[in-house]
Order: sequence, then C-alpha cells, then structure tokens
Amino acid sequence: MDRFVITMGDFLKNAGIVGLQYMLDTAEAQKKRDYGYTEDGQAFWINAEYALQADWTGMYFQAFIKYFGPSTTYQGVLERIERCLRKIERGNWQPGKEEKEDIKYISSKLLSNSYQSGYENIRDRIEKPEVYVNLKKSKFNEKTEPEELKRRLTELKAFLEQPLCKETLSMKSIAYTYINRFWDGKCFLLRANAKKDTKELFEKEFSIPLVNYWRGEREKRKELCIDCGMPMSAKEKVSFAFLKDMADDLSRKRSAFWDCKVDAFLCPVCAFVYALSPLGFQLYANKFVFIQNNENVETLVRTNIKFNKENIDEKEKHEKEKYSAWFARLLNMVLKEKAGELYNIQVILRGVGQEDAYQLQVIQKPVLLVFQEDKVTTGLGWLGKHPFVRIGNEYLNVHEQAVMNMIQFRKQYGLLHRLMRELVENNAILPTAYWVHTIQVWTRVCKENLGEKERKGVTMGIRTMRDSGYALRKEILRAKDTDKDECMRGTVYQLLNALSVKNEEKYMDIIVRLYSSSKLLIPDEFMYMLGNKERFQEYGYAFVLGLKGSHSQNGKEEKSNA
Repeated sequence: MDRFVITMGDFLKNAGIVGLQYMLDTAEAQKKRDYGYTEDGQAFWINAEYALQADWTGMYFQAFIKYFGPSTTYQGVLERIERCLRKIERGNWQPGKEEKEDIKYISSKLLSNSYQSGYENIRDRIEKPEVYVNLKKSKFNEKTEPEELKRRLTELKAFLEQPLCKETLSMKSIAYTYINRFWDGKCFLLRANAKKDTKELFEKEFSIPLVNYWRGEREKRKELCIDCGMPMSAKEKVSFAFLKDMADDLSRKRSAFWDCKVDAFLCPVCAFVYALSPLGFQLYANKFVFIQNNENVETLVRTNIKFNKENIDEKEKHEKEKYSAWFARLLNMVLKEKAGELYNIQVILRGVGQEDAYQLQVIQKPVLLVFQEDKVTTGLGWLGKHPFVRIGNEYLNVHEQAVMNMIQFRKQYGLLHRLMRELVENNAILPTAYWVHTIQVWTRVCKENLGEKERKGVTMGIRTMRDSGYALRKEILRAKDTDKDECMRGTVYQLLNALSVKNEEKYMDIIVRLYSSSKLLIPDEFMYMLGNKERFQEYGYAFVLGLKGSHSQNGKEEKSNA
C-alpha cells in the first residue's frame, strides 16, 4: 500500500481532517507528494512512506502551539513581563493598578498547579531551573526595587523562552483551555496523568498506535471501526467516549447497545484525527467556529482555512478593540464570504467555557441571499462594531441575536421591541434599534424578491414614517418648550404596547390624539399600513423611531441623540 486514506465523516471528524492538513502544512509537508485528496474528492490521503517516518507527536504539538499559542496564558505572561521591563527601562516604573495586576498575573499563573507539574517534568532537561524555584520561594512584588525587579524579570523571561519551556507550558495552557473543550479523560487530560510528561503520554496513546496500525496486518483484525468501517484488533480499538458531548461514559451506560455489549470503538487512525478536531475549528475571541461542508475535502478545507492573503489583516484583532466586537466583525466576514457560494451551509459554534456545548446552525440558501443585501450587510457591520447593549443588569449581544434570528428564520421584532422599550429610557441605543429595524425590513424585501420599483416604495414609505415621527417630535417639544423627550415617555410606551400585540385600532387611536393636538396633518402612509400586519409593524416602529429622534437629512440616514 503506497498511501493511507482517511474518509470524511461527521462535523468533528471533518474538523479533524482540516486540522490534519493544517498540521501537515505547519510541518512543511508537500501537497500532492506527501498528502492530497482522492480523485473523487471525498477522502484525504497520506503517502505511506511519509506517514511511517513522520514525528506525529512533534507535529501535533508544533501545530497546536502555532495556532493557539498566541492566546495562551504562557504568552500572556511573556507580554506582561515585557511590558514591565519596558517601563523600568524607560524610568517610569510607578506601581499603580496596572503594574500591580501585571505582577500578580505573572506570579499566580506561573505557579498554577498545571505549570508546576509541567516544570517538574522538564526541570532536569532545561537550563537554570533555579529561576523557577526562586519564584516559588519568593513571588514578585511591585514594591521591589526597580533594578532588582528588572534583574529577576529578565532572568525569568530568558528561562521561559527556552524551547522546551515554551512547548511544555504552552501545551499545558492549550490542553486545559482549548483541547479539553473537545475531548477529555484520556492521555494528558486524564486526571491521573496530570503530573506526567504530556508529550510522552501523547506518543504512547495516539502516535505509536497510529503508526503500528498502519504497519500491521489487516487479516488478523476482526472488529470494525464505528467511523470508517476499517478492521481493527481488540487491542487497537479506542473508546468513542473520550470525545465530549458525543457519547456517554460507555463503561457505565451500556443499555443503548444490543445485549449491553458496547461496540462504539474507533480505530487508531480515526482516534488521532478526532484528537486533531480542536485544530480544525477557528478560534474567534470566545467562540470556536467550524463550517461543515461535505461537498468534498478541498471545499471543506478551503471553507475553514485559517490564513489567506485576502483576509489575514481582517483577522488580526485591532488594538483596543473589544473581543465581542472582534468576533462579531469576523462572523460578518465569514457569512459574507460564504454567501457568494449560494448553497446551504452548517455552522458549528462552541464557546470556550467548560459548560458550553456545540451549537449547530444550518444556514440555508435563502438566508445567504439575505446576507448579500447591502442594507443588511451594512446593518450587521454596524452592530458588529457595537454588539452589546445593557438592559437592566444584563448585557445583550444584539449582533449575535440578530444573526441567529436570521439563521433560524425568526423575525427581528422580538429583539426590536426589547430595544425600543429600553430606548424610552436610554436614547444612546437609538442607532442600535434603527439598524435592527433596517435589517428586518430588508430581510423581508429580499425574501419576497421585490423588484426595483417595489424596493423604492419600501424605502420611501419607511423614510416618510420616520421623518413624520421626527417632525411630530419637534412639534411636541416646541409646544412643551423643552429639548428633552421625557414628556413623550408614556405615549411611546403605549405605541410600543400596541405594536407588540399588533393592535392597529389602539395604535391609530393614539396617533389621532397626537396629531389632533398639533398643527400637522396625518401622513397618508398610516392608511396604507392598516390591514397589512407586516407593513403595520414596519411603518409603526419606523414612526416611533422618528419620535425618539431618528430621521433623514439630504437623503442620508441620520441618528440624533436627544
């Protein structure tokens, strides 16, 4: 056999295949020589000679450190050491809040249980282990004389930058922060192995079985892998239970199997690929994202590629940009990029928290078409930069909620109504409410495939209603001789209540009373919206947005804060 073939499977197996290519590319393997895709595009192959000679453990660690390393505690410690050293060298070391937090972070993180166990595994193979011993005996203190602090920080930086220290401590962070969100209870993530060498454990439990399986004789194997269907021996099979949220503890819960005999086992090849699954997901701030596409391996890999010349700058977190805004912006970019392909896609999300589970969302072709609409793209872009709104004691991620509403074919009115009620007390969220309303209107326009003439009608109708509300606002405030809109609070609440239950009669009763106390005429658009529940909500909320200060000027949308 001159090559070993790995077939596609469920989303986690496919994520492992994406991670496998990333790992091989990181190791500078040559595509079409060392690895490639089968002619039908449905499987991934690895050259047999390359596979049997490769350092699979080293490649695994190298790839994980390359991708997740910049987000680890290890990197955070180095950055804080460098920040403190710069301040000392510039002569402006003033132990304030930031300096105290940096010093505390360095000591507490390096002396965590996982880092101490990592140090114990390598202390006989690194230079100047006494630097770490001294840290355990005497933690850093911001009150230490600057020169002494500089000396100790410089020594610690050199100690940490040793290749073996970087590899060991980085993988400790990666294992307990990222890898264990996907698989656990095995290898270096088994509690009993916490103090053992992570590389030796991985070599023993994944890499050696992988190579031995490829070298072995299939004739002697009687059992079948539950994933790829390839034969394996009883000694080679790996329990499926190490994958989180994919199977119960099979040693205790056997009732789901015929005659209570568990047969959910993986071959060493599939087990290794599944162990690579965290590397197939893209880490955006506090979310893992994977786009499931079973068309072929090439499309699967391309859809989930981590780096390319077109968007590498876009994926760099801007300085001082909040993680929530960063993730929202990247999600917009992914959705816009996939919209051009115009077929259903499945997006799998998973948070980095211990309790977070997989979220599977199918983004269907009609939704992708909506994401191509300019007004929708603009609205989501704005919300991506300002995703959070505080409502009471809760911070609502409006961008994420709006996107999920679109993906799940839900209208935005529930979200919009919640924002509008908060808007009564807090005019600062007026732009947020405006863009959610705009996204809802143009989602409907796109789904109904309205022509150019109908689109212009929608634009003019919404703009007229919003401007009419703004004109009435000015008239009411002039009559009250004030520039504050607290005098309209009760009226706005009543209008929102009528909109929430689609009570046209109640809504119009309030409108008639408002206009009867002013010199303005009731716009014709109020007549056009009656009897049409969709238009009633579109026009109704547009008018209330105007009452709260949203209006058009010289053909451009303007949001003024009262």
